[in-house]
Amino acid sequence: MVNASHLPRWRGFNLLEKFVGEHNRRFPESDFEWIAEWGFDFVRLPLSYRCWVEAGDWMKLREDVLKEIDQAVEFGRRHGVHVNINFHRAPGYCVNPPGEPLDLWSNDEALKVCSFHWAHFARRYKGIPNTQVSFDLLNEPGDIPEATYVRVAKRLVEAIRAEDPDRLIIADGLRWGRDPVHGLVGLGIAQSTRGYDPMQISHYKASWIGGSDRWSVPTWPLKRDGDVWDKERLYRERIEPWKALERKGVGVHVGEWGAFQHTPHKAAIAWMRDSLELWKAAGWGWAMWNFRGSFGVLDSGRADVKYEDFRGHKLDREMLDLVRAY
Repeated sequence: MVNASHLPRWRGFNLLEKFVGEHNRRFPESDFEWIAEWGFDFVRLPLSYRCWVEAGDWMKLREDVLKEIDQAVEFGRRHGVHVNINFHRAPGYCVNPPGEPLDLWSNDEALKVCSFHWAHFARRYKGIPNTQVSFDLLNEPGDIPEATYVRVAKRLVEAIRAEDPDRLIIADGLRWGRDPVHGLVGLGIAQSTRGYDPMQISHYKASWIGGSDRWSVPTWPLKRDGDVWDKERLYRERIEPWKALERKGVGVHVGEWGAFQHTPHKAAIAWMRDSLELWKAAGWGWAMWNFRGSFGVLDSGRADVKYEDFRGHKLDREMLDLVRAY
């Protein structure tokens, strides 16, 4: 029995085929096949609603695109991989530019539209067990008041439960997934944290992080001007606060984590090992960002890795062996 108070220790990857509306692709079954073959059992699908709406009308849904998401759910069922559906770009909010025409946190029209979309997904997947499918409401709400987030999340949960009262629902933490949200405890939903701290390790030279190209080359542990990040600090700052939430009956999962391709491989692997050990001890599952691509185990484009050929892809065997061990 899967429930929001105690999540399975699902482990896997984020798949990005519908992460950006401009790059709206089908999910390849081979990803699910290989993920299962390597012993993983979870994918998170960060989705942009712009993939499935008609241009210029966010209330008109494209059935042809929604069927491609259905297909991903079926691939998950076929290969024993849980599918977590996330609105990475929801009507009214996205952590990435460009901004939305209306603001989800303050505009009731945006909230109404977002609720409409989640209600559709709830109807669409009603009857599929929580062992196979779960919903992750919104990707990485920023530094906004907790009361604002709680108000919006409650409306979205109500919209989903009006269609499917039993669906497993997860909410990302505040401050881009970092901070647990105690105001959501009474809703009977789980919460998702992140594994990107410190950013100087995970996002070294990431073009979308201003100034990251001027950071000094990271090592692990990370020492900067008397400031030290190590395994103990990760536990203190990134595990302990979430354990306090868990003690209130809220299941916890690490929805995204990983190190960008420019982080030296040796430092990335050492940091990843410490993070994985902490999450295993905590009893939490996780989903790497990403599977194929600049953070992933396949086709990451790192300059300091001797890749192994895997069915036409470049496999980082050391990284794969590490994550498989946890």
